Amino acid sequence: MNLKLIRPPILVALLCCGLSLIAQSAPAGPPVPYASVSQLNAIIEPLQQASESAQADLGKLRIEKWKVDSGSKKQTLTNVESIKRNLQSALPEIIGQLQSSPEDLSATFKLYRNLDALYDVFGSVAELAGAFGSKDEFQALSNDLNAIERSRRSLGERLENLTASKEAELAQLRTQVKTLQAAPPQPPKKIVVDDNEPPKKPAARKKPVPKPPKPTPPAQQAPAQPTSPQQ
Repeated sequence: MNLKLIRPPILVALLCCGLSLIAQSAPAGPPVPYASVSQLNAIIEPLQQASESAQADLGKLRIEKWKVDSGSKKQTLTNVESIKRNLQSALPEIIGQLQSSPEDLSATFKLYRNLDALYDVFGSVAELAGAFGSKDEFQALSNDLNAIERSRRSLGERLENLTASKEAELAQLRTQVKTLQAAPPQPPKKIVVDDNEPPKKPAARKKPVPKPPKPTPPAQQAPAQPTSPQQ
């Protein structure tokens, strides 16, 4: 069985970290294209099926019956429990993070790295099953391991394509920044003052018009007294 691991270049990992930091400070971009989401689903769905199948097959192992020393049996049991925890907890959590942000390089690389470690440990268990277990045990684990490997390869190709795309976006942004920096600054607006123009006279203030006094009502005269007749 070929257990050779295919690891991404170190440049990919460094670029993932750099682009992740830029994405955190940048405004939200356009929605993810439908083709990209479909491509990711085509990787995740078989991976989830392989995870369910692997958990079932690991539960059927009879490691205590293998004709191997007790130290190897104990180490294999530890590896099996580690694989189960990964498949039941860590893997679904990472997949959920990637589904919420399909083109996030950091989340994509995190899933790839998890599959890389999972493939390594799973491969050692499958090798021991082939050497000391039953034929059915080895065949079942071999099928699961191949399914995980296919998902890992597909995810590695997607990671490389995303990295190239993001690198091209960064190059375009750098070009735009250099263009803006090289452009001459706009001259400040000039304010022209005409010294020959006579100063404007201030508007004359209108004097308030006094109100006429109110007329005083005439005094009322006392009624005339009647005169007495002459005697």
